[in-house]
Amino acid sequence: MDIEEGRRVLKIEAQSILDIAEKLNGSFEKAVHMVHACTGKVIVTGIGKSGQIARKLASTFSSTGTPALYLHPAESSHGDMGVITKGDIVVAFSYGGESAELGHLLNYVARKDVPLIAFTARGESSLAKHAQSVLDISVREEACPLGLAPTSSSTASLALADALAMAVLKRRGFRKEDFAEVHPGGSLGRKLTLQVKDVMHTGDACPIVPLEQDMKTVITLMTSRSVRGVAGVVDGQNNLIGVITDGDIRRRLEKSSNPLNEKAQDVMSRNPKTIDCNELAEKAAFLMQQFKIDRLFAIDRKSANPQHPVGLIHFQDLLNAGIR
Repeated sequence: MDIEEGRRVLKIEAQSILDIAEKLNGSFEKAVHMVHACTGKVIVTGIGKSGQIARKLASTFSSTGTPALYLHPAESSHGDMGVITKGDIVVAFSYGGESAELGHLLNYVARKDVPLIAFTARGESSLAKHAQSVLDISVREEACPLGLAPTSSSTASLALADALAMAVLKRRGFRKEDFAEVHPGGSLGRKLTLQVKDVMHTGDACPIVPLEQDMKTVITLMTSRSVRGVAGVVDGQNNLIGVITDGDIRRRLEKSSNPLNEKAQDVMSRNPKTIDCNELAEKAAFLMQQFKIDRLFAIDRKSANPQHPVGLIHFQDLLNAGIR
């Protein structure tokens, strides 16, 4: 019985979103243009459940390249309307469009000629009449079995608000790099900002040997450095042309009676996978998983010698940095 009730609610709310999608028209395009053309802030307002959706939209705008803030409509009547300045626009949420708390705010934006976008279900409401763009959030029914609690209407409003924010994001040409700038903290920020050079091992920690290096010395280096079990092999121009791992040594043992007397070039695997040191560390993790390796040499393609190894990254380094 509980599961059936849950399914009933989800189906009604899902249908409400689909209905909203079918009602999109020129008003939506106008709203996108208004937000994109805004030279100031987007002031988002609403009360009750509408206020919670307004807060979420303000937050989404701010994190995707559109400066925005939430203004409580009741507090606006006691001085907070001063936050609205030239170049701003207002986005107001009210299902019925007649919230008493919005009255003073609507009069203020009308006097100051501040553009207004309305999220409402009543096209003839006071809110709609004051707005230059009206987005219809009407639903057939609330999912609440009493028909009282905002459920379908709040879900549809939230979805339409996200649609507006994402359409503006796309029109603005907002990129992952832009997103990273305003999300520097937490795991998301690390994934979008941390580069290979920030976590790679360099200098003596990065074992590099020439083609003619004897394998006894190679193995000593592979076991004494901070990243064990690997060595890069370079040619006379210091280009990385091979890599030696524990697996390469084991495979060589099957073919040679005494691999310690051989040279690095006899044991190495050619054409090793590399990554540019300026790439995101997240990409290094992707490459390691794709090729089933746990160590990756880094190069600097912008340098005078773009094939010279400048560092070494281990998958554990990425885990320690919170990338995976």
